[in-house]
Amino acid sequence: MEEMLIWVDENDNQTGSGEKLYTHQIGQLHRAFSVFLYDRVKQEMLIQKRAYGKYHSGGKWSNACCSHPRLGQTLEEAVKIRLPYELGVGLEGTLVECGSFVYFADFGDLSEHELDHVFLNEVNKEDVVIDRFREDEIAELQWIGIKELETWMKDRPEDFSAWFFPAYEKVKPYINAFSCVDK
Repeated sequence: MEEMLIWVDENDNQTGSGEKLYTHQIGQLHRAFSVFLYDRVKQEMLIQKRAYGKYHSGGKWSNACCSHPRLGQTLEEAVKIRLPYELGVGLEGTLVECGSFVYFADFGDLSEHELDHVFLNEVNKEDVVIDRFREDEIAELQWIGIKELETWMKDRPEDFSAWFFPAYEKVKPYINAFSCVDK
């Protein structure tokens, strides 16, 4: 079955649709989402190392879940489907949309040209079982402290996916707000 992605303009208005691989071959701007899972008590975030067999960015670290809504799906419907599909974990509590951004990354024969909607889901780390992930999507999962993550991002930016840095910038004010409230 073809996975039909939603083509959009820079204002997120639908302009068409296309099969997933073709969309990435021609570099067409399309709708995407990035979900961050964050335990504010422990101040840790769940990150994933993308499966090495992915069509791009294999072995790069990224947020807990990143994907595309399919034609006919809302962003929230897509997130509710994709989190359990990739991670074996459903949504907990409120899903907060932290903003969006457009980026382009060239991978040779393929490219990512996405309008990426960034979401934050606050979780309790102990309630998230991280050994049920799909190995064709994810090579590894780990919880990491925010300070440790930011040091790693600064010291070794090449370890992360192209969209991780701008997505993290969208979620960071929400994480900082949690930290201020908890003090």
